[in-house]
Amino acid sequence: MSQLQKGILITFEGIDGSGKSTVAKAVVERLRNDYDVLLTTEPTSSWMGDIVRKAIASDVDSLAELFLFVADHAEHIARVIKPALDEGKIVISDRYSDSRYAYQGATLAGRFEDPIGWVKRIHAGWTIPPDLTFLLLVSPSVALSRCNTRQKTTKFEDIEFMKKVQANFLKLAGEEPARFVKIDAEKDLHVMEEEVMSKIQEYIRAKI
Repeated sequence: MSQLQKGILITFEGIDGSGKSTVAKAVVERLRNDYDVLLTTEPTSSWMGDIVRKAIASDVDSLAELFLFVADHAEHIARVIKPALDEGKIVISDRYSDSRYAYQGATLAGRFEDPIGWVKRIHAGWTIPPDLTFLLLVSPSVALSRCNTRQKTTKFEDIEFMKKVQANFLKLAGEEPARFVKIDAEKDLHVMEEEVMSKIQEYIRAKI
């Protein structure tokens, strides 16, 4: 198993129903053949993450919801992300800070002149920026149809809201084209998996 001198943080982002969780899990299984890999997610599986999920399922104020997400993110970095990176692991997170910028940037629209910028400033100075981010792009109508096959849905699974969130993700990707890799999430899973693996291996080779 190859050991990296410095850990790498790779994140998967996209609207609900984009298939990011499925692709992330498949890629992790392949990477584990050669590297020490940690798969994690936000909201986390901690008690703090449980509170975030309860907030999502309720009608909590959008600003209060944001700060719950931020608290979970801070704990995630302190307890999971940073220690794993310090050990030279490849950390793959299914959702991370960009989800906050995109989703809460949408829920807080109208309350702040620049909601994405405002949320970003809350994270400034302490969050750990990803090295590589895969943005899975899918038509909101296709994403919604995928969500409707699940037993549980969330308030974020509304087509107009999905359009706003995806627009926010694209805005973020446009601001950092070197970090973001856009993936057509309407392709076959195997094709997406190969594209992602190719980009990750290319990134690792450039860093070794």
